[in-house]
Parts: sequence; C-alpha cells; structure tokens
Amino acid sequence: MTSNFGKKIRLNRITDKKSERMIIIPMDHGITLGPLKGINDYHKMVEMVADGGANAILGHTALFLYSNYTGDREIGRILHLSASSDLSPNENYKVIVNNVVNALKLGADAISVHINIGNEDDSLMLEDLGEIAQECREWSMPLLAMMYPRGDNITDEYSVENVKKVARIGAELGADIVKTNYTGSIDSFKEVVNGCPVPVIIAGGSEKNLMELLQMTKDCIEAGGGGVSFGRNIFQSKDPLALTNAISLIVHKNYSISDAISESKLKIEGK
Repeated sequence: MTSNFGKKIRLNRITDKKSERMIIIPMDHGITLGPLKGINDYHKMVEMVADGGANAILGHTALFLYSNYTGDREIGRILHLSASSDLSPNENYKVIVNNVVNALKLGADAISVHINIGNEDDSLMLEDLGEIAQECREWSMPLLAMMYPRGDNITDEYSVENVKKVARIGAELGADIVKTNYTGSIDSFKEVVNGCPVPVIIAGGSEKNLMELLQMTKDCIEAGGGGVSFGRNIFQSKDPLALTNAISLIVHKNYSISDAISESKLKIEGK
C-alpha cells in the first residue's frame, strides 16, 4: 500500500499550518479565455499574491515555466490537468492535457482537475477523475477536484442540492480537496460542507465588488469551509496584493471584514 506521508508533506505546502485552511489563486484561464489582463506577466502577479498571503497558485505548464517567484514567502504550486477553450462548441467538456508524472517533474505540490456535472460528456470526465485519483494515490500527490453543476441538465449552478451532490461526487472518487460554487448563505453552504468528507473551498466566479467578495469569504469560513480559490476577482482587481492580504486575514486569522480592510489598507470605493 502506498504511504500517505508524501501526500501530507505536499498538502502542508498549500495549506496554512495554523488555520489549516487555504487560499489558492487559479491562473489557468489562458487556455479557456486567452491572454487576460492580470496574467500576461505571471512573475509579477505571482509575486503580488504570494506577498499578500496566498498559499498556492494554480495553472498549466506555462505557469511553472514562466513564473520564477523567489521572495521570502513560500507559495505552493498546483498543476491543472484539465482544459477547454471558449472557441469550442462544447466548452463544458474538459479534456485531460497533462498527467501526474509531469506534475512531479515540474515540482508541483498538487494537481487539479475540472469536472462539470450535468452535460452530455460528464461520464467521460468522471472516468478521467477516477483514473487520475488512482494515479495520485500511487504517487502520493494531492488532488484538488473542481466540481461544478454545469450543463444543459442544470438550471441552477448555485442551488444547495446541486452543489452538495457534485462536491460529494468529487470526494467519493478520491479528491483530497473539493472546489465548488458558494451557495449564497452560511446555512446552505453548511449543508455542502457537512455532506463532504474532505475540505471544501469556494470559487470566485464572475466579477464581484470587493465587499461582496470579502463577505462571501467570511461566510464560507463561518460555514466551515476550507478556504477560497479566487482567480479573476484577484488578478484583475486594482490592488491584488492588498486584496489577497485582506482575504488572508479573514481566512487564516478570523478577522472581521472591517478589520481586514483596515490592516491590509485595501481601498473600497465609496468608503
């Protein structure tokens, strides 16, 4: 039987040792959406989110090849194995474009896959998830599963019934961490957390104002969530460093929103 010792070491690199929660900044958008503002210069953005207190960055091979952060703060790296393009007629079908062995060669601390449940190709993605989970166990590599209710069969991507089902699917197939949608309230998200035997972190999704993002972060932690994984809401913000710092204070030190804003010196429009 494969030892979990190596997996624990790698999980520690993407998790805060005191809070046992995580802040992950995904930068995998280049394949799906192209050269977005904020991630044209990987090195600069990685430096800002690392200095702000993020625990890990996440992306494809290019993120590993073209970001060379050497600052004082440690930051984990997660290789994303799934991809699709918005040019495709079926953007919701994520294909596997990398593997665990390459992740090890690149120095990754974990790998991630993206699964959309509720479309005609979800059975193929579930098969991929099961196979990758087995490979991760073989190599003691942590697995983050991005699980979303998304496709023609889904009318509400944020309903608690849909979200808690897809989160449980990820855990059942062997994920160590599940990333999914926030359901909109502390009580409803508690159902998702309580129904999943592994840590659940939330996606940022579409663009939100800063107060909305910070409130969502605070509510996730109050519900027992394992942290956050915000991409565009961070790297396309006016001050990624200060925003990451404010989120870090909430996630890892249980700060109130007002105290986090004050200490991080985050500027909120209208205040």
